[in-house]
Amino acid sequence: MKKIILHGIIASALASVVGIVYQVIYQSALDCDFSKVINPISISMACIVGCLLISLGYILLSKFNLGKFKGWLNSLISILSFASIIGPIGTTLPLDINNPELFVGLIAPLHLLPALAFFTISSFFKYE
Repeated sequence: MKKIILHGIIASALASVVGIVYQVIYQSALDCDFSKVINPISISMACIVGCLLISLGYILLSKFNLGKFKGWLNSLISILSFASIIGPIGTTLPLDINNPELFVGLIAPLHLLPALAFFTISSFFKYE
């Protein structure tokens, strides 16, 4: 169980760093500023919560000896990651933000980062 939690913590740190770097590059490349809506702290918190929820799923599989359902859990995580993009697509931004149509391009990849980071480093953790 400690390895699973450590996996989640490291994945959340990786996802947070990648998310913040992506935000900086995206906003500077497209000359837009969404700092009133999303900032490095909110990106980090979302990545931490996402990765720890994934870890919780793996802990439950381990606790109930359901390792054979790991593929189903990974599929569910992927589906939920894509489904979570739907909410921000309909978000109404403050009127003083320029280029609100670019917000989706910033936020959509960020929703995929926790799962991507968790799955990317999973080969370094063996806990079955």
